[in-house]
Amino acid sequence: MGYRYIGSKDKLSQFLINEIRMQCPQASSVIDLMAGTGLFSLALRKQGFRVLASDVMTYSYHHLVVNLLMNSAPKFDGLRGILGEYCNYENVINYLNELPPVSGFFTREFSPFGSPNSGCNPRMYFTGENAEKIDAIRKTIKDWHLHGMITAKEHSLLIHDLIMATNDIANIAGTYGHFLSHFVKRSMDNIELKPFVFDEDNNIIGHEIRRGYAENIARELKADVCYIDPPYIKRQYAANYHILETIAREDEPEAVGVSGLRPWRDQYSDFCSKVKIRNAFDTIIRNIKCNNIFISYSEDGLLSLSELMDFLSKYGKIQLRKIKYKRFRSNNSNKGLDLTEYLLSLQKKV
Repeated sequence: MGYRYIGSKDKLSQFLINEIRMQCPQASSVIDLMAGTGLFSLALRKQGFRVLASDVMTYSYHHLVVNLLMNSAPKFDGLRGILGEYCNYENVINYLNELPPVSGFFTREFSPFGSPNSGCNPRMYFTGENAEKIDAIRKTIKDWHLHGMITAKEHSLLIHDLIMATNDIANIAGTYGHFLSHFVKRSMDNIELKPFVFDEDNNIIGHEIRRGYAENIARELKADVCYIDPPYIKRQYAANYHILETIAREDEPEAVGVSGLRPWRDQYSDFCSKVKIRNAFDTIIRNIKCNNIFISYSEDGLLSLSELMDFLSKYGKIQLRKIKYKRFRSNNSNKGLDLTEYLLSLQKKV
């Protein structure tokens, strides 16, 4: 299945970079302020830009470490006591894949093998066998990190790999907001970590990665261009990707309700609120140390195009590009296949 992510701009990356180069030909640094999966940050890196990336989600941080700071497999020297002379990335992946199953938090809360602490019926995000493998793998990665056996980058890489493998066998329609009532064929495959394929360019120096709200981080960042891809519907990322966040945080939070949501209000986005979205934009635009701002938005957004353009026009000159794009759809969506994406470029008043 790969990474189906609400609002992902992976397929629009080259279009966005072309627009940045055309409108800001001298630009060498770009802020990716709400970086999500980190794939656009990777595209910027591959095009030679210095990237300053941030997101409020912990899983995004791990993806960004891999996509921005690594161009080859690390050595995993701290695991030589376990793997001996054959200690390398590929064999670390093989070792994790071959771990015996463990019945733990994921088995209890997210599989039919379990009995959730809340007393609700067993949840069906994963088969029992896959949940036990996830428990075994995440416990091992966490233990290695806590005991200093893997570096911070190696830790991020393995968390990234586990998230990607989990996505491939999750019994979901598109996000983790809920599970499917019957296991689909994909979800019954055995979970398998696969080695990440590194981009071997040398542009891995000078990038910056931050965790936290864009509104708080904006004042700390300075670059030639800022790209903002905010949430623009009511669906909160923290709720819709709660299981990936739990993998990234390596914790065992209270799993609430039928869907087993983790407490997520600490990652609530004001961009998902029609009442708060203007203040969120205002905080960023006023504080960011950048005069060329590109904003992705959608016809599905909480604000209409005219409302957004009227609001942004007070900060400077606005240009608009429209792009037909394939809509993110869960399996039960009744919306059409295509939608119009907007790219607004704002040149701030100096």
